[in-house]
Amino acid sequence: MLSQILSISIALVMFILVLWGKYPRHLVTLSAGGLMIVLVFLLSMGSPAAVWEALSVNSFLKFEFWFSHIGITEFNTGINWSTILFLSGMMIMVEEMSDAGFFDWISLWLAQKVRFRPVPLLVCFMVLSALLSMFVDSITVILFMVVATIRLARFLKFDPVPLVLAEIFSANLGGAATMSGDPPNIILGTSLGLGFWDFIQNNGVICLAGFAVVLVYFVLVFRTKLGPGIGEAAPELLGLNPGDAIPNREKFRESVLIFAGVILLIVTHTATGLTMPTIGVMAAAVTLACTKYPRELLKLVDWKTIGFIIGLFLVASGLEQTHVLDGLAHILAGLSGGDHTWMVVVLIWFTALCSAFVDNIPMATIMVPVILSLSSGLDMDLNTLAWTMSKGTDIGGIATPIGASANVAGVTIAAREGHAISWRRYCKYIMPAALLVLVMSMVMLLTLH
Repeated sequence: MLSQILSISIALVMFILVLWGKYPRHLVTLSAGGLMIVLVFLLSMGSPAAVWEALSVNSFLKFEFWFSHIGITEFNTGINWSTILFLSGMMIMVEEMSDAGFFDWISLWLAQKVRFRPVPLLVCFMVLSALLSMFVDSITVILFMVVATIRLARFLKFDPVPLVLAEIFSANLGGAATMSGDPPNIILGTSLGLGFWDFIQNNGVICLAGFAVVLVYFVLVFRTKLGPGIGEAAPELLGLNPGDAIPNREKFRESVLIFAGVILLIVTHTATGLTMPTIGVMAAAVTLACTKYPRELLKLVDWKTIGFIIGLFLVASGLEQTHVLDGLAHILAGLSGGDHTWMVVVLIWFTALCSAFVDNIPMATIMVPVILSLSSGLDMDLNTLAWTMSKGTDIGGIATPIGASANVAGVTIAAREGHAISWRRYCKYIMPAALLVLVMSMVMLLTLH
């Protein structure tokens, strides 16, 4: 009982501090994880074995961790190193792509193709954000898309905020379609042994339908809000060569080839037997081998996000090993009355509401063991629960500026560049679209499953 009280208290304080935002969130979660190890596992439970289980270092010794990832191999009791290695590897690769000028080049090339007209520019940048986020995690995509958008806005003299908001939504929705695009999906996939094509088949159609609807929505809402100045500088820019954004063409070609190779490995990983951590390590190794300045490249990687996620895994392990998450599963089962259809409704709205205010990464971390418990307790198909949870965390996380790490990144960068986005402005345009897609997702989930 004491261990449960301590684990709940640590988790609640952690969530409050993360929401407050006064302290760096990676330090908050890592501190909470450390307290979970010392106070809960060692002092309260008196179990060094629980610490070892939470750290999950033995994962590296398992053959299935590196090859032929079939079934549940992480067991959701500690740090999911599959997620950590894959994300880290992708971040290293994408930092090199950015340094090679890839994002600046593709943004300028697209803008030129539509002759810098406002509505086509909005549509192209939404499509680009969604497509990139299907293969590169949405946090990384937003980091570079927002910067590229604001740079373009300075040339064309228009308000970049509408484009930034549309890009944030698109990146999250595109990332929701695949296993590699959104951190919650990476956590879900590596924990339950789900592959790239599993996500495409079950989330892809829903996300495509949702994207078609929000594309029309954002065009209607923002078509007159990009500012009258857009296009004034277009005649001068039309003569620019997008290739000028590439500082080193050889480096550019190398980074694009590595990116294409990694995407091929991700798409075919169920056939080749290569797991996500193996692909992540390969992406990092090849990128670092090809760059002239590997140490400088490593310094550019967002290690704070990696630390944030590691801390969350430790806290979630504490909640699971003290059986707190089993209690949450029983509560959700009670709300559904044991009915499978109502369980889908309860789960998607519960995870969406929580993800809107508590970041969808910790929600995914906590909810994976919960749906495992629900599946066995209600004799319900685990995959149905997995896709329901995926949509709830992914779409719910878009609704507020703090609901997903990509949102936080986009809003922070915009503010740093002199374009602050208030909660009111963000929610005014994003929340209706998120609710619309969430309702569509629920209806389609109930229909398809």
